[in-house]
Amino acid sequence: MVSTALAVGVKEFRQLGRDRRTLLTLLFVPSFLLLLYGYALNFDIRNIPLAVQDNDRSTASREVISAFVNSGYFDFVAGVVATEEIEAVLDRGDARAVLVIPPRFGEQVATGTSATVQMIINGDNANTATTVMGYGVNLLGAMSVRYELQARAGSPSGPILTVEPRIWYNPELRSALFLVPGLIAYIAMLTAVVSTALSIVREKEVGTMEQVRMSPIGPLSYVIGKTIPHFVVSLASAMAIVALAMLLFGLPMRGSWLLLLTTVSLFLIGALALGLLVSTIAETQQVAFQVALLIAYLPTLMLSGFIFPISSMPVPLQTITTVVPAKYFLTALRGIVLKGVGAAVLWPELVALAVFATVIVGLASLRLKRQWA
Repeated sequence: MVSTALAVGVKEFRQLGRDRRTLLTLLFVPSFLLLLYGYALNFDIRNIPLAVQDNDRSTASREVISAFVNSGYFDFVAGVVATEEIEAVLDRGDARAVLVIPPRFGEQVATGTSATVQMIINGDNANTATTVMGYGVNLLGAMSVRYELQARAGSPSGPILTVEPRIWYNPELRSALFLVPGLIAYIAMLTAVVSTALSIVREKEVGTMEQVRMSPIGPLSYVIGKTIPHFVVSLASAMAIVALAMLLFGLPMRGSWLLLLTTVSLFLIGALALGLLVSTIAETQQVAFQVALLIAYLPTLMLSGFIFPISSMPVPLQTITTVVPAKYFLTALRGIVLKGVGAAVLWPELVALAVFATVIVGLASLRLKRQWA
């Protein structure tokens, strides 16, 4: 029994030695996961973009703004003059929260009169919005105590300084409205990449690839032809997921269906092409499945802003997120269904998805062309 087990063990070691890709996967992936989870799994929310509408412009109002900026949680990104600008900075994602200081604020706190500061928060990410609201309430509470001490008497009707938080886009802070768009991106990316990753490898294994190479079909035509059927199926599946999310989880639809269809299509083309690129590299369906799962699962889940805020990640990881298509898709999807914004606001995300799809289709065609040469 022992000798048989040893013989099987020796054979398995030899097999691993021959299969270099699987061996590298077994050695590299655990270390990669440790580094990725160690740095990216950070629930501390910092560097929150903050816009300010200071309607008082007094020493007291500047003190409140300084308290927010110097806390280490907020970064001042814009001064808002008109009320209409608040919606614009939140829609574009330039600011996560807007601090609105009322007129005569300095006079009120100097005389011990109760004053209310409004804090408008983007609620498309319920977890982040709750944390931001907590930061704001705590900071203003500390400022209120300070003003009470300076006035040498507490306010009989309550704190001198109070906060009035308002959550936009998701006023009930429902987790479903935050999680469902991310799940749509995750499921669409995973199924699209895996489905096409196995297609060319399957032809390699059954021996039909040689016949394809001898036929008068160019690599780009072959890649596009391979993509079309999967694109139709994946698009139908993705839109069915969106409809199901609206039916079961109450996901709203405040934007354009045509823009949503365009965004999903661009995302799926890039994902399908990525799967084809994997299939031109892998030699077996097992390896293709493993690689497809790795490049679709981890970046979409960890580096897209789905669960963990990108602003809380180290700068090197933030740089890596710029090539993760799910990051742009998720921003566009939340903008369309939750905020109702149009292409005039989301054009950077649409351009990024289009560039990613074009580059990956080109790389897959180039790889295939070299193999056929």
